[in-house]
Amino acid sequence: MLADSSSSLAHGHKGRTGLVRILFATRHSLAGLRAAYMGENAFRQEVWAASVMLPLALWLGQGWVEKALLMGAVLLVLIVELLNSAIEVTVDRVSMELHELSKRAKDLASAAVFLSLVLCGGVWVAALWHRFVPG
Repeated sequence: MLADSSSSLAHGHKGRTGLVRILFATRHSLAGLRAAYMGENAFRQEVWAASVMLPLALWLGQGWVEKALLMGAVLLVLIVELLNSAIEVTVDRVSMELHELSKRAKDLASAAVFLSLVLCGGVWVAALWHRFVPG
């Protein structure tokens, strides 16, 4: 059964538009970043790595495309880690009981983080190779 639009407006968050909506969305996003940093060791480690790698990307990249690829690969790891954490928290919220579908959801999310790390590593190795290996 579909809920009518008045029920979503009654919820309080769905009726905001324009600048007010952007401000509330920004506040929620910052709260999410703070929660991830405080509660997720992997995210915290990746933030510290990013704090080194993002400025380094500006030096290493030759031209805006390389800089964007290097920085984008690092930011993609953070994005995927946030999604992984959201999936893990949601699965745990539903049930802490061991279940094959819960394990699969968490493993799939972990695999996404792994692939983002592989991509990031590959982009960085290629950029380092291009910059420092003559040829």
